[in-house]
Amino acid sequence: MYQSINDQQVLHKTPTMKKLSILLLTVLAFANCKNENANNVENVEEKTVIEKKLEKYTDFTLTADVSKLTESEREIITVLIEAADVMNEMFWYEAYGEKSELMDLTEDEASKRFATYNYGPWDRLDGNSSFVEGIGEKPAGANYYPADMTKEEFEASVLAEKKSLYTFLRRDEKGELMTIWYHEMFPKKVKKVSELLLKAANLSEDEGFKKYLTLRAEAFLTDDYLKSDYAWMAMKTNPLEVVIGPIETYEDQLYGYKAAHEAYVLIKDLEWSKRLEKYAAFLPELQTNLPVDNAYKQDKIGSDVDLNAYDVVYYAGDCNAGSKTIAINLPNDIRVQARSGSRRLQLKNAMKAKFDKILVPLSEVLIDENQKQYITFDAFFANTMFHEVAHGLGIKKTINGKGSVTDALKEHASALEEGKADVLGLYMISQLHKKGELTNDIKEYYTTFIASIFRSVRFGASSAHGKANMIRFNYFLEKEAFARNENGTYTINYDKMEEAMNSLSKLILTLQGDGDYEAVAQLVANKGIISATLQADLDGLQEKGIPVDVVFEQGLEVLGL
Repeated sequence: MYQSINDQQVLHKTPTMKKLSILLLTVLAFANCKNENANNVENVEEKTVIEKKLEKYTDFTLTADVSKLTESEREIITVLIEAADVMNEMFWYEAYGEKSELMDLTEDEASKRFATYNYGPWDRLDGNSSFVEGIGEKPAGANYYPADMTKEEFEASVLAEKKSLYTFLRRDEKGELMTIWYHEMFPKKVKKVSELLLKAANLSEDEGFKKYLTLRAEAFLTDDYLKSDYAWMAMKTNPLEVVIGPIETYEDQLYGYKAAHEAYVLIKDLEWSKRLEKYAAFLPELQTNLPVDNAYKQDKIGSDVDLNAYDVVYYAGDCNAGSKTIAINLPNDIRVQARSGSRRLQLKNAMKAKFDKILVPLSEVLIDENQKQYITFDAFFANTMFHEVAHGLGIKKTINGKGSVTDALKEHASALEEGKADVLGLYMISQLHKKGELTNDIKEYYTTFIASIFRSVRFGASSAHGKANMIRFNYFLEKEAFARNENGTYTINYDKMEEAMNSLSKLILTLQGDGDYEAVAQLVANKGIISATLQADLDGLQEKGIPVDVVFEQGLEVLGL
């Protein structure tokens, strides 16, 4: 390019001048090329940032065998997926605000795609760091509260429903705080969902499912979900399932008060569900034997817990943002739990996706060569299931008059509760193994448990689950339940696993029962962090192309409906 422009000028110069000119032109050309290449490299690197973020996820086709369903059941699934899509719209607003406004700020398709994975401009697998220029830190209270609201202002306000699961905090014309019910914030959306749920109810031939859908349709219009929760608990024979509504409070990291909209559409796996029935009978005994003083295990635990396995055919909203849920423990309402117990839904096909695509490859890199054989799907399934069951163990109210554990521990309540479920789930497995109810080698459960920590901590330490993962990791490391080898692999010390499990169980249950906010805050600050060594090991997994989580190819077309 440069030669063609300058050759004519060079021809009329003396040989010496000609050489000097050519040399000068060569230098200039090299400099220009270097600058041009630098700009290109900069552009490539800028593009690669989002591409690398997208590589954290691996695609998985979310499908199930619908051939055995009746014609009306297939139609119900179609209607429920349409209703679930409305949860996507509502959760976008709760997590960020108006989706269209964010999409206008992002020019490239990769950023738009990544924003849909996260329901906003913050990377959920990287401590909610912003990946869109001009967007600052994510507010701790997401979009549930005014961005300029302080905790002091909230606590000083006299608003009857400010702590309700189903209200937004906004400012009135005078700038004072006010509450707005979800059904008032989303009038058209809740009307649409209600109509779709009634349509599905009319198609259902299962009376229990029909009643639940009818009451849930009403609940969306009133923000009173109690009756529908009782109806959901009463269902036993329905082959189809939908979990839909404002449910979990993890998105509200300011207080943990506000529920986020989500939906799962599921098909029951009858064979696997049958295998799980027997474990519920052991819950009262397991509660009695918890490794903590009697004062911290006075809650009566029934044996009417519902354990079932499902194939998920659609995720929407909160459960579809960032890392994907693979098991459900509901309802959260302690009134329903006290009267009717709870249900644990194991999402088998999603669980298998994470095991095959993430846990096994990860274990090949990080687990000691002699212990890799103990990584099994049965153990992964059991560890996940008993985590959910363990939410029902322990204590729900403080023992010293501080009210519920949730109220006493505020924004740290969810992290400690998830930590409790992690460690008590392993405790349950250990106890059932000793009784001969679980027959796999105990090393499978322990090894898979530790390997699963590595899988989970890659979600980061910003969420309730993330903080719980890191507390568990750092505590078990401190107690020498596992150790890092010089070659970067980790070896599990099976003899010390039970000791670490019991002592962490006692610590968490005591902190919950005492409602000790300051001590829990200190625990989260000291142990809810990712060390530089661990971060380097996790970075190495990404360099090897091992994904952090899955993103679903899902919908009617995938199902062939």
